[in-house]
Amino acid sequence: MDPGVLVAIVVAVAVVFAPIYTYNRFVAQRASMDAAWAGIDVELQRRHDLVPNLVRSVQGYAAHERALFEQVVEARNRAVASVAPEVPVTDQARAEDALTERLTGLLVLAEGYPQLRADRVFLDLQRQLVETEDRISASRRLYNLEVAAYERRRQAFPSNLVASAFGFDRRPLFEILDAAARHAPHVSA
Repeated sequence: MDPGVLVAIVVAVAVVFAPIYTYNRFVAQRASMDAAWAGIDVELQRRHDLVPNLVRSVQGYAAHERALFEQVVEARNRAVASVAPEVPVTDQARAEDALTERLTGLLVLAEGYPQLRADRVFLDLQRQLVETEDRISASRRLYNLEVAAYERRRQAFPSNLVASAFGFDRRPLFEILDAAARHAPHVSA
């Protein structure tokens, strides 16, 4: 076989299969990002479920802090509403920032009540919240790593040609922007 014909065949095969391979890699990355996002979603739901119990626990000791309790519940309700698929990731992150800020205020308030800090129910809820916050952080890191890898491929040539041709759009990172919300709520027991 003529070497020129062989080269032409190899080039033709590469031209046909390279976009297919690139497309399939984008599909796999999208599935990985969606799975990572589902991990965040599960932990956020767990967090949202803990908040009412935590508020009730603290209310029993600090009933006069009604405004703070209402702020926590309101922030939780906004965070729960932001879980809807049509809500952009950045808006959901802002709602979670607000909830973290309010929870931090609630836990700081609890510091002033030694009896509350000795309450087993409160301590268990606090422990669960801190563990959940740690899992949210780990899930968020995984998701952001998946998005960063996807974005590198989506923007690099020649993958960007396949990405634009098949509608592989930009994915935002799930970032905490509020400096006060960058740390998981933690109160010493």
